[in-house]
Amino acid sequence: MHVDTAITSRKSVRRFLDAPVDCATVMHILQIASRAPSGSNIQPWRVHVVAGAAKEQLCQRLLDAVDHGKSDPPEYHYYPQNWFEPYLERRRRCGFGLYATLGIGREDRAKREAQARRNFHFFDAPVGLFITMDRRLETGSFMDCGMFIQSIMLAARGQGLHTCPQAAFAWYHTLIRDALKLDEDSLLLCGIALGYEDPQAPENGFITERESVENFTTFHGT
Repeated sequence: MHVDTAITSRKSVRRFLDAPVDCATVMHILQIASRAPSGSNIQPWRVHVVAGAAKEQLCQRLLDAVDHGKSDPPEYHYYPQNWFEPYLERRRRCGFGLYATLGIGREDRAKREAQARRNFHFFDAPVGLFITMDRRLETGSFMDCGMFIQSIMLAARGQGLHTCPQAAFAWYHTLIRDALKLDEDSLLLCGIALGYEDPQAPENGFITERESVENFTTFHGT
């Protein structure tokens, strides 16, 4: 797959087929992704792969916590504490567009919560990845991990697989830390669902828009 195709065909898949992904394929994806750059080559990322019974048990614990309102205060702020334009409008278009694709009205809180709940079963993907880094590192390592996460998603496309990066798990870091036996210096960044896309699922037909290059680029000296 050409790199352009891998990038442009990558999307957040929110319903996966019940088709297994073998360990060798996961290892290959992570080996390719490990070539992601990092400052001074410190490679700050750690990956925790869950599948099979271990994944099902963890997902059930997460769903129980969700249903009982037992989330954690976040250890880092993914989103701004006070939204402002143009970011607020972009966020709204994304959320409203997804729910419209699913036929969920803006006021249908029950269905919106049910859809959000699917995060915690990795949208039925057979493999889940958790990405962590040492909390003693600095902001640059967040950027490094972001490049690593993108590399995972593109390497997955090279294997005919799809992904969904999921920040939602960060609100359940205590439970996940306990389940995965993580030490206190491990900062949970996100989860990633990995598997084969269900092409019949309407939510997978939702493609988010992008700003034009002219809108986000300023050329100097050209």
